Amino acid sequence: MRLAVLGSTNGTDIEAIVAAIKSGEINAHIEVVVSNKKDSGILKKAKNHSIDSYYVSHKNKKRGVFDLEMSQILENKKIDLILLIGFMRILSSSFVEKWAGKIINVHPSLLPKHAGGMNKSVHESVLLSGDEKTGCTIHLVTKEVDSGPILLQLSCPVKKGDTVEDLKNRVQALEGRAFIQVIKNWRNNE
Repeated sequence: MRLAVLGSTNGTDIEAIVAAIKSGEINAHIEVVVSNKKDSGILKKAKNHSIDSYYVSHKNKKRGVFDLEMSQILENKKIDLILLIGFMRILSSSFVEKWAGKIINVHPSLLPKHAGGMNKSVHESVLLSGDEKTGCTIHLVTKEVDSGPILLQLSCPVKKGDTVEDLKNRVQALEGRAFIQVIKNWRNNE
């Protein structure tokens, strides 16, 4: 399976996916990493693993133009599945339609709880709500943010005295495992 990763941040989950590919746990290959942040950690990780990578600026562009530029890269690489790993952009309707059923996202909560937030704001919301557990959700991407069909959820406890960083670290430890499980089962889901 030919994978693409879209990311804007550090891309922690890519390490677990690369390790699972190298060990033969999953039958896939990351063909390309695309980021809208020139100095993102995910581009550095791609370089360290000799994965083709591209920086595509979104500045001063309409969303559809930016998404078309990314889509052309993905088409050239003949991508089967797109993984959103810390991708801090909302995709255009046309991009989602073009790649329908082939884009998965990881969200750092147990959706539908805390939908729509990003990164640390989600963990803050979990702490403020008094939830006793949290986790991550892998879902198909649809036009509505964080509303696509849920493919997998993994959970962990929220402990007394937890900070946002504590939760972020605990949930991130689950995210790589969740991606691997979904990728492993992908052909069965089609």
